[in-house]
Amino acid sequence: MRSTSSPATEGERPMRSARLSTGFALTLDGDLLRVLEALYREVTLRRELKITFEDMMREIQGIVAQMSEEERKRYLVESLFLNSVTYENEMLDAYVRKLAGRKGRRPAGRSM
Repeated sequence: MRSTSSPATEGERPMRSARLSTGFALTLDGDLLRVLEALYREVTLRRELKITFEDMMREIQGIVAQMSEEERKRYLVESLFLNSVTYENEMLDAYVRKLAGRKGRRPAGRSM
């Protein structure tokens, strides 16, 4: 990871970072899972799981406020993609459970 102050190589922009309320410097490199992991580790775990919806929303809004417009777009696209994959997996899981439930039942009126 490169900090904001380190020089960029030719053709690269320096890595930016956002600071969490805990003081943790989060590298803004487009990796949404890194953001989620940092929020969990630095906010949820540090507060020993005693965190409210409002606390987490303030933390997320703080990160977003520190992002450039391009970074916001990049993270929005990454978030929508991750959420669409999660949604698809949940729908497929529900469908498979429904099919599995049907398999175990015998049609009425038939005996073996």
